[in-house]
Amino acid sequence: MTSLASPPAQAGAPAAARSKRAAGPAPAGQDVTSLRMLRRARDRIDRDYAEPAGIDSLAAEAGYSLAHFIRAFRAAYGETPGAYRTRRRVERACELLRSVNLSVTEICYLVGFTSLGSFSSRFSELVGLSPSAYRREAASRGGPAPIPGCFALMWRTGLPAPPPPASPPGPPPAP
Repeated sequence: MTSLASPPAQAGAPAAARSKRAAGPAPAGQDVTSLRMLRRARDRIDRDYAEPAGIDSLAAEAGYSLAHFIRAFRAAYGETPGAYRTRRRVERACELLRSVNLSVTEICYLVGFTSLGSFSSRFSELVGLSPSAYRREAASRGGPAPIPGCFALMWRTGLPAPPPPASPPGPPPAP
């Protein structure tokens, strides 16, 4: 099975991967400010991976045109913002498939995909197994029992508001 680890940047990474990133303190043509803006965009993708926010809005927030943003993001992180968001969604789906007893379709929509077909094909492309096969393999390896789906959905949407406190009883009525 293929790992979903981030592109190697550690000292133990293969030489080809290190040489790609070891060109200097910043990729050619990128200063600290632009790298900071790209990091903010990447952090937003990490935080809001399930939201339908488009890459064009990320580019506008970072102060780039769409094409320049995609090129700069790829130069800094080794993949396009769309590919990065898809990979993060699939990583989250893997976690949910291992730990929650929701259906594959529910997980598909929960992590931000709008089509079960595109979710399954991207999942298979990145992981090497279909979502159902991944879940079966994870279950065969053992681990904690899956969390009931109602709890997982409640965690995402939050608990309902508590009822207002009851008013204290007033003085007893006079006879």
